[in-house]
Amino acid sequence: MKKTFGKIFAVLALLLAVSPLSAKPKFRTVDQIKKKGTLTVAVFSDKKPFGYVDEYGKYQGYDVYFAERIAKDLGVKVKYVPVEAAARVEVLQTGKVDLVLANFTVTAERAEKVDFALPYMKCALGVVSNEKDYITDVEQLKGKTLIISKGTTAETYFTNNYPEVNLLKFDQYSEAYNALLDGRGVGLSTDNTEVLAWAIENPGFAVGIDSLGTLDAIAPAVSKGNESLLNWLNDEIVKLGKENFFHADYEATLRSVYGANSDADALVVEGGKM
Repeated sequence: MKKTFGKIFAVLALLLAVSPLSAKPKFRTVDQIKKKGTLTVAVFSDKKPFGYVDEYGKYQGYDVYFAERIAKDLGVKVKYVPVEAAARVEVLQTGKVDLVLANFTVTAERAEKVDFALPYMKCALGVVSNEKDYITDVEQLKGKTLIISKGTTAETYFTNNYPEVNLLKFDQYSEAYNALLDGRGVGLSTDNTEVLAWAIENPGFAVGIDSLGTLDAIAPAVSKGNESLLNWLNDEIVKLGKENFFHADYEATLRSVYGANSDADALVVEGGKM
C-alpha cells in the first residue's frame, strides 16, 4: 500500500512540475524592464530604411527611431537583437526579446501567437522587378520565379492566391535582394513601402505593382499575455500621436529616401488610428 501511494505522489509531483500553471511566463513586465534598466528590441539589420546597420555598426531606420523613443520614455537603455522575418514570433515566445519592431504586419494567424499593440504604419504588398523584364501585373508572374522572404505576408499571399507562381524563398532580406540583382527571379515581393525605397536606390529596377492585397497595419508586438507592456505601448502610441511623432520619424529617416514630394500620410499612422 505504501509503495502504491508513493508512486501516486511521485506521478502527481511530476505532473505539477511540468504543468503550464507552474511555468513562469517568458516575458518581462514594465516594472521588471525598468528594474533591469534595459529594453530588448528585435529589429531588422538589413531592411533599409526601416531597420538596418549602418557603416559604423549602428542601428538606424524608422523602427529604430521609434525604439529609441520608447526606451527614453521608459527610462531605460535599449539593446537591439537582429531578427529575420520568419523568427519574429519565435523571439517573443522564447523570451529572447521584450518587443518586436520589425515591419511586423498584423494578421489573425500571428495574433494567436503574439499580442499586437496599436499600429504605427500601414502598407500593402508591392513587386519590384528589373526594368528589362518589367512586371506590372500579377498574371505576368504565373509560371515564373518570384523572390520572397520567409515568414512574410508576401509568402502567405502568393502561396494562398497564386500557386502558379514559383516562390524562391530566403531567410534574410539581403539574400533576397541579391537574388534579384543576380537575376534568379523575375521580381521580388514584400511591403510596398520597402520595395519602393529599394528601387529608388537601385537604378535599373522599378516597382510595377505598388499595391497588392489589402491595406495592412504594422504594429509593435509583445509576448502573448504581456498585458503590462502591451498597455504601456498603447498609451505611448496614443500620446506620441498627439505630438505627430511618427511624421517626425518619417522626416528623420524616410524623407531622404522617398523624396521631397513623397506623401508621409501614405505610410504614417498617428495615435494608432488607421
